[in-house]
Amino acid sequence: MKTGHFLLVCLMTLLAAGVAMADETSFSGTLASPTSTFEATLTLTGTSDVTLQTYGFGGGTNHAGIVVASGGTDPFVGLFAGTGSGATFLNGTSLDQSDYSSFMGCPPAGTVSNFGGTNCGDVTMTFDSLAAGTYTVFLSDGQYIPNAAVGAGSTFGDGFFDLTGGSFCNIADFTGGVQMDCPNNSGNFALDVTINEPMVPTPEPSGLVLLATGLLGLARHRNRRG
Repeated sequence: MKTGHFLLVCLMTLLAAGVAMADETSFSGTLASPTSTFEATLTLTGTSDVTLQTYGFGGGTNHAGIVVASGGTDPFVGLFAGTGSGATFLNGTSLDQSDYSSFMGCPPAGTVSNFGGTNCGDVTMTFDSLAAGTYTVFLSDGQYIPNAAVGAGSTFGDGFFDLTGGSFCNIADFTGGVQMDCPNNSGNFALDVTINEPMVPTPEPSGLVLLATGLLGLARHRNRRG
């Protein structure tokens, strides 16, 4: 290997150590009924930050570059540690539990509701410094809420609190002072999951100079032997 090429590879490796790695996955679909759920298994190989972002209610463009139409369900979204019925609830919420315009935030598209209201039915949640392990990302209709999220249990197997009444009617919104009982009556959803691994400290400039000097000496030694 030529000296210049060898040094370039080594220095690129050193600089890459200071870049945070992000893993982004987009999910979309339709809940078959108001009591249907969506689950995705999340495996973390090291301590990471995890962000959950939905788009189904207000619409927007997801990580995959797909434009998501507004008018879908305003969901309950949460995270459980582990999988199966014994998975332990960490956190989650829905519009029935929080006003996202001031608490959880709206989607990146910046839309709130194209039905004239002021509440945002989408969720933005970030879980900081989750330990390595397996987790369950959970999504359901905003009125079909895990009992663990309302204090009636602590695990996925503790069942659900059902306020759907058997139909998709997620939010009471107002347009010009007139109530619209069911502006979102489909089970369409879109969810992005982003995993951010903590940034590995980059060596100080003085340290890089010393390392580069050492690498140069090593490269010259290799060339002499070659």
